[in-house]
Amino acid sequence: MTYKNFIAMCNKRMLVFIVLSLFVVTAFSQQQWEPMFNGKDLKGWTKLNGTADYMVKDGAIVGTSKSKTPNTFLTTGKVYADFILEFAFKVENGLNSGVQFRSQSKQEYNNGRVHGYQYEIDPSPRAWSGGIYDEARRGWLYPMEKNPAAKTAFKANEWNKARIEAVGTSIRTWLNGIPCADLLDDLPAAASGFIALQVHAISKPEDEGKIIQWKDIRISTKDIEQYLTAATPAVYQANSIDNTVSAAEHKEGWKLLWDGKTTGGWRGAKLTSFPEKGWKMENGVLKVLNSSGGESTNGGDIVTIKKYKNFELTADFKITDGANSGIKYFVDTELNKGEGSSIGCEFQILDDKLHPDAKLGVANNRTLGSLYDLIAAPTDKFFRKSDFNTARIVVNGSRVVHYLNDKKVVEYERGTQLWRALVAYSKYAKYTGFGELEEGHILLQDHGNEVSFKNIKIREL
Repeated sequence: MTYKNFIAMCNKRMLVFIVLSLFVVTAFSQQQWEPMFNGKDLKGWTKLNGTADYMVKDGAIVGTSKSKTPNTFLTTGKVYADFILEFAFKVENGLNSGVQFRSQSKQEYNNGRVHGYQYEIDPSPRAWSGGIYDEARRGWLYPMEKNPAAKTAFKANEWNKARIEAVGTSIRTWLNGIPCADLLDDLPAAASGFIALQVHAISKPEDEGKIIQWKDIRISTKDIEQYLTAATPAVYQANSIDNTVSAAEHKEGWKLLWDGKTTGGWRGAKLTSFPEKGWKMENGVLKVLNSSGGESTNGGDIVTIKKYKNFELTADFKITDGANSGIKYFVDTELNKGEGSSIGCEFQILDDKLHPDAKLGVANNRTLGSLYDLIAAPTDKFFRKSDFNTARIVVNGSRVVHYLNDKKVVEYERGTQLWRALVAYSKYAKYTGFGELEEGHILLQDHGNEVSFKNIKIREL
């Protein structure tokens, strides 16, 4: 064999080796997908809870709405924990729907009612498609008010492509390639479960017979970390892990205002230390205890030791029947040394239906979410009576905004002629310059009713 022939043979073998190597690498690196629907029948799926109809037509699963039935679910037999799920859907206007994931149906939980995470399908003007709802459990975890830019992603009367990435405590969603929800949640009961297609219950006779369709349903569960989509910093990340600050929140300057365990950073509004009675800290919840229903007559209000100027504050709260409380800011604890609460601007916390204060004041300005006794919140606000709700207060200079469960309910400017006119007609008229402090304490009110708080966070602007 000549030297030239030897080199040619080596080059040929090397080329074959390279081609085979590339084939092997490609074969092993390609994402593996498992089809969840065979396009022909409903093999592998089981109907639960309701009596709405499912059928297969033209390669799609078709769900049809039906009167006098609760939500109906078509569920997988398999259970999934970490995965990437993709599917296409098309829905008629007027019909709400969703895709459950990490969901369960246990007899001991509400007689087997399906519960768990849901990818929202919402063709209504609200436009919350791609949001995350906790079906039959905690309610909305990521309404699309948290990411309003994605509310345009849904295509009416067309096929839409959805994607869910669920890995550990991280859940993210996309709709037609647009990033929608970004949620951190560590509920142990929600670590794994089945996937289900929902036909929502209907209340209007004209909505009977409307359809929702799904196709191209596939899931990937192997080595999915390398196929996860890069984070989108512009998308707000909701942290539902109690009393923690996520890496994204820390980067934005968020801090815990209450650490979930101790009295650190807080004192009684009229004390130098934390109250010895009237407040309880247990299982990550700060609770003002029920007493006489009087204003600051038991343990008394508590305030931050530090004063704040420009900030964004969030706090989760849950009320009991007929409860009254509030979150105050720009509080001056020297203004009222006598009976009653310390003085400051107040985000009202109230049971509007059962507490008489809702009917006092002027034009509903003492209702939930209102700037107490000054500016009323809308009457059609979204509120969960039996679960936690989120209050958010943003102060930037003279501009102040109240949000209740991510919806703006109050907006105003301090120090203006209109502001001073409102104050002059309120219970605060006797306090000169009310609401115009440059900085002040933040206060949680003891109004003699049981109210719970958690996830109290702040970032200074």
